[in-house]
Amino acid sequence: MNDAAPAPAPAPAPRRRARVRAPELVGKGGWLNTGDKQYTLADLRGRIVVLDFWTFCCINCLHVLDELRELEEKHRDTVVVIGVHSPKFVHEAEHEAVVDAVERYGVEHPVLDDPELATWKQYAVRAWPTLVVIDPEGYVVAQHAGEGHVHAIERLVEQLEAEHGAKGTLRRGDGPYVPPEPEPTVLRFPGKALLLPGGTFLVSDTTRHQLVELAEDAETVVRRFGSGVRGFADGGAGKASFSEPQGLALSEDGTAVIVADTVNHALRRLDLATGAVSTLAGTGRQWWQGSATSGPAREVDLSSPWDVAVFGGRVWIAMAGVHQLWTYDPATQTVAVAAGTTNEGLVDGPGAEAWFAQPSGLAATADRLWLADSETSALRWVDLDGHVHTAVGTGLFDFGHRDGAAGQALLQHPLGVTALPDGSVAVADTYNHALRRYDPATGEVSTLATDLREPSDAVLVGEDIVVVESARHRLTRLRLPEEAVRVESVAHRTRRAATEVAPGPLLLDVIFQAPAGQKLDTRYGPSTRLLVSSTPPELLLKGEGADTELSRELELNPAVAQGVLHVSAMAASCDDDSAGGEYPACHVHQQDWGVPVLLAEGGAHRLPLVLAGMDEQ
Repeated sequence: MNDAAPAPAPAPAPRRRARVRAPELVGKGGWLNTGDKQYTLADLRGRIVVLDFWTFCCINCLHVLDELRELEEKHRDTVVVIGVHSPKFVHEAEHEAVVDAVERYGVEHPVLDDPELATWKQYAVRAWPTLVVIDPEGYVVAQHAGEGHVHAIERLVEQLEAEHGAKGTLRRGDGPYVPPEPEPTVLRFPGKALLLPGGTFLVSDTTRHQLVELAEDAETVVRRFGSGVRGFADGGAGKASFSEPQGLALSEDGTAVIVADTVNHALRRLDLATGAVSTLAGTGRQWWQGSATSGPAREVDLSSPWDVAVFGGRVWIAMAGVHQLWTYDPATQTVAVAAGTTNEGLVDGPGAEAWFAQPSGLAATADRLWLADSETSALRWVDLDGHVHTAVGTGLFDFGHRDGAAGQALLQHPLGVTALPDGSVAVADTYNHALRRYDPATGEVSTLATDLREPSDAVLVGEDIVVVESARHRLTRLRLPEEAVRVESVAHRTRRAATEVAPGPLLLDVIFQAPAGQKLDTRYGPSTRLLVSSTPPELLLKGEGADTELSRELELNPAVAQGVLHVSAMAASCDDDSAGGEYPACHVHQQDWGVPVLLAEGGAHRLPLVLAGMDEQ
């Protein structure tokens, strides 16, 4: 009789990573944050390189910038993060705008300005943001679309450090980042402004993580609130801290200001008498699919609140990070979703069915809540019954500067909206560097002022309007003109090339490979979800709707020459660690794609979209 214990089953062999040589980094705009030095991949050999394909209009890209900060700090001597700026809007292809954005959002790694999307195309990227990991020998070893992937990338980094440390192919040391010289301006990329009861202005000094009270001349500093260091702390004016604050709204009793503390995912309260700052809503953590959508305000996660306005007795929140509107009820100190599904796009109707795309500016009147829906370049409004309407704008990929009838007028990534005394509204048309006006009585759009620099908000002061010129770091006072400014009309579509696909059957493949050390989370049913729709709706003859499989047979209408496929995918995974206790850490991977397609004979019959992993077909 053999009493020896049976031999343990062999551990499964780790999945072999694909070996794909990384294409060279090319960008007509050159390099930023490197002290004017130009880099090639050969210069970075021996380091683990993380490419972050981003564009500065994209809220999900800004989330990834924040996610990467800890990874950069923890692995500073082995990892080089490189931002590859890949524009969606025409304005984002301007080099100076990229320079501004790199400072505005505190990007502390090299950035390659790629206005013609050359590197984007070489890496077959289809979504903002996308992260690509290159090993020390110059091979692509992972690709992730969307946000929330840094935990997986860090585990891969640790594996690469061990593997290439043993091989002798890992090179440690300082990275190529060179910080720019700070500029001595009173404000630095201010976001929003508010006229206070005493006639002074409160401004969110976003990049300096402060609020600043300016005198009636809109120039002289009266008080500053916040330490000026990125953080999340309550307390007195000098001890409290913010992280890129944006929207401001006066409380109904006029004694306090409600602040959208964007990167802290929180609503804060500034007591105007004492200067004390407290937290009204949010936990400091970012909202993810599956998190609570209502409840006690201090216990519910929020996601990049960008603006606030008091409407109907509640504080409405432009929740840019999840493409929704939420409300905060001061009486019950609770928050709840008011409109939006979290899907990104332009769909009107009852609040629970509406789609938004990064709502970023709010203004309330007695019967309407106006909003600037930035990624659809749209002006929209909510009525007293909670229904959503669109005044100007057609969707994610059409933008420009065109006046006239609202149905054909165009904006370009507006961030602010201001109610005017005659019932019309002024729109801070940010990427057109203009102030526009929409008149509901006539249905006409006109231009009030041009030659502004990234205006992000405006406040009415008597017969004047004071504009936040964010990229000029100042407030600018304008007299409201009786006649509109005449400008030459221009129209644009996204700079992304359309994907040529064959009419008829099309296999949509969303690639998701659970990161190393994780497995799909099937404890509560299917761990994946795929939602597909199209613009125009007639483009899809088959395949629209939601299901749990990440592959789907679509059928494209040969009678529709071109359009956009809207794809939203979600996958949940948990750490597969037997020593991790009863409650392993779980992660949600989610991404929305808007894929412009051109129907052509000889086009592709398969459309692969990488959520996480590598497309090996």
